[in-house]
Amino acid sequence: MTAPLLEVAGVTRRFGGLAAVSGVTLSVAEGEIVGLIGPNGAGKTTLVNVVTGVHPASAGTIRFRGEDITLLKPWQAARRGIARTFQIVQPFPEMRVLENVAAAAMFAGDTPYGSAAEDFAMEQLRFVGLGELAHRRAASLTLAMRKRLEFAKGLAMRPKLLLLDEVNAGLNAKEVEAALDLIRAIAARGVTILLIEHLMKVVLSLSTRIVVLHHGELIAQGEPQAIVRDPRVIKAYLGRRYAEASGG
Repeated sequence: MTAPLLEVAGVTRRFGGLAAVSGVTLSVAEGEIVGLIGPNGAGKTTLVNVVTGVHPASAGTIRFRGEDITLLKPWQAARRGIARTFQIVQPFPEMRVLENVAAAAMFAGDTPYGSAAEDFAMEQLRFVGLGELAHRRAASLTLAMRKRLEFAKGLAMRPKLLLLDEVNAGLNAKEVEAALDLIRAIAARGVTILLIEHLMKVVLSLSTRIVVLHHGELIAQGEPQAIVRDPRVIKAYLGRRYAEASGG
């Protein structure tokens, strides 16, 4: 059996007396799109922050491609092939769109400074549909364009695992559909994806498997149709009306 790409074992993250994540164990196989859902405050973003080194785990271990990365810093995680987007999009506003993506490429360490970084950045911008806006200031982009810029920055880090934190928040229906197409195209490149998302339409249409957090604890994981029928998930997150509407 092939070892998982990402293994999270008994991970806890405390802030003072609060356990934002408590004893979470899960794995992500290469090539999966895993949806990570749960109510606000469930610990989803905290878990992503622990995996990417933003916050160190208070307990437990994290392994990536078989290597223990529990104590790595964000730049070290990035250079091993872990990239992420942020729910609140904050590009360098006065820098050009191209410069924002080139900075991400250089941060990940595999792309030399200068023209090589900009050339690679332009490839990612064309892929996400922002090639014509490369020389505009990032501050001039609409929200939907800034979300695409987040995708381009993540891809510029040459990820093996891409963690997407609510990339559809604030988008209209047409923009969400375009983002879905882009996520599928990224997955087709061979990038494994862990997706934090509140829109169940998005989660169900993309995910091969769903993981559910509640009060920092993992309460369920499995195939999408099993998850929407799980009584624990219905009670904690989906609600009875959603379950009945979806046939659960």
